Amino acid sequence: MRTQPGANGTAVTEFILLGLVETPGLRPVVFVLFLFAYLVTVGGNLSILAAILVEPKLHTPMYFFLGNLSVLDIGCITVTVPSMLGRLLSHKRTVPYAACLSQLFFFHLLVGVDCFLLTAMAYDRFLAICRPLTYSTRMSQTVQRILVAVSWACAFSNALTHTVAISTLNFCGPNVINHFYCDLPQLFQLSCSSTQLNKLLLFGVGFMMAGTPLALVVTSYIHVAVAVLRIRSVEGRKKAFSTCGSHLTVVAIFYGSGIFNYMRLGSAKLSDKDKAVGIFNTVANPMLNPIIYSLRNPDVQGALWWVIKGRWSLA
Repeated sequence: MRTQPGANGTAVTEFILLGLVETPGLRPVVFVLFLFAYLVTVGGNLSILAAILVEPKLHTPMYFFLGNLSVLDIGCITVTVPSMLGRLLSHKRTVPYAACLSQLFFFHLLVGVDCFLLTAMAYDRFLAICRPLTYSTRMSQTVQRILVAVSWACAFSNALTHTVAISTLNFCGPNVINHFYCDLPQLFQLSCSSTQLNKLLLFGVGFMMAGTPLALVVTSYIHVAVAVLRIRSVEGRKKAFSTCGSHLTVVAIFYGSGIFNYMRLGSAKLSDKDKAVGIFNTVANPMLNPIIYSLRNPDVQGALWWVIKGRWSLA
């Protein structure tokens, strides 16, 4: 920390991230596990992207959004895990104040886009099942691009709002973060100025950024469920539900971990449970998404097999 001229205290210029474990003997194990998770996540999502590109059957709006989701998953885990691995190797746990805020900004940017893309995918399923006759016009390439562009614009506004708001807080010590990356709940705990407005902002903007998309997802799938139950063929019902099962699983995991993480800001002390939720948000979710979509979809499985065969033949 350093003394600010004209200030009544000190200003934090860097934070200390305790990471996941403080026992030196466990650090190599954590390093190997998270390096493996990072490589699996990047490899899995790149494989999904390659499968979507090489398989004509996957050149549909749903898989256009899934390809964008894979890019976001790679970005989300890259924002947090490589820096943590670097600190494990160097045994240096400090992170500059500016770098901490930058990490917070990009994390919320990518997660925000993820949130809106999941909503766009639910809307796509609604149109495909409930409005099949007008699907091609209502979900044209122009509409797809507009939905993605709006997702990025809204998420950028959200991330910038929280980053600017947190930069107005005073941090005069302590500067120890009991986590492995910088996020709002941990920074709120360290601020020596009032965070009441920041928390109200988080809940208010969070309601618009997460509550509204979640409500749209639920509404879409209520209509989808009603439409599917009207299908007389059992095989037809099964096929319709199978196209939605993967997406619903991802939505449940994404929103479940997010709500647990950010709705506990009133707790007096952040515990190791928050680290577990952080692992779920930044590592498990991006790693599970390609597995969930590939396991439940024969078209993706077939395309992945062709990608793997092509790599082997090139080798």
